[in-house]
Amino acid sequence: MSTTLREKIKSRMAELGIEPKRSLGQNFLVSDSVVEKILMAAQPKDFVQTFEIGPGLGALTDLLAAQAQNIQLIELDRTFAEYWRTKEMQVHEMDALKFSWSGLDWAEGPHLLVSNLPYQISSRLVVDLSVCEPSFSRMVLMFQKEVAQRLLAAPKSSDYGLLTVVAQAFWRPRLVVEAGAVDFMPKPNVASRVVCFDRRPSPLRNSERRDFLSFVKMSFANRRKKLLPKLTSFQDKARLAELFEITGVSVDCRAETLSPQQFIDLYFALKKEY
Repeated sequence: MSTTLREKIKSRMAELGIEPKRSLGQNFLVSDSVVEKILMAAQPKDFVQTFEIGPGLGALTDLLAAQAQNIQLIELDRTFAEYWRTKEMQVHEMDALKFSWSGLDWAEGPHLLVSNLPYQISSRLVVDLSVCEPSFSRMVLMFQKEVAQRLLAAPKSSDYGLLTVVAQAFWRPRLVVEAGAVDFMPKPNVASRVVCFDRRPSPLRNSERRDFLSFVKMSFANRRKKLLPKLTSFQDKARLAELFEITGVSVDCRAETLSPQQFIDLYFALKKEY
């Protein structure tokens, strides 16, 4: 009889003599069906290089390594980093938020990122990888349910905000699978969702991406206020009203009513003026 993922994870915990660390947000994925759906979305064989953040005890890692042409791991926990080195895996022992993506030697061709992300870094990582260049062609990432809802939200909804606009401006995100507490060990207090991001061609040059991010942050500051008065550092109200009309944006709108494409259009209209 084949060993289940849950049994494999328990066996490795016993082998290493460890317990999950709450400080690092360690809840180990133990669902074979969730892992299968993540791999189906990721299709690692189609990429020249695959990265996994937080391999932990290898719920995804063993299967990724079997399919990927070239895999690298980013792991903060020393015990796990050393474990994967004994398996002759290339490991970067560090915080993923401090990893120098731009400093990588990016091989020619498409790159993949897969991770059951620690909840505390998920939003920041998506933003960072959205505005950096070069970046991944596809990311398959697990989030807390509420974060996933923000990533996939539509304009005018309560979940729509900065994270939504940035994610949807640079990626085509879609829901892959939902994961409940029973799919992890130990059981977390939150539900999770896996989201697949395929990189979207962007009119924003590398030098403009962080500037665009600052513009979106400014737009969502104080959500109750209308958008136009928040942009008077760029132009006076009369000229802003003209630019809003040119881009098809209402002068009375609030930030959460604009689509990601409208943010891009408005950004370029303003950029030409200053």
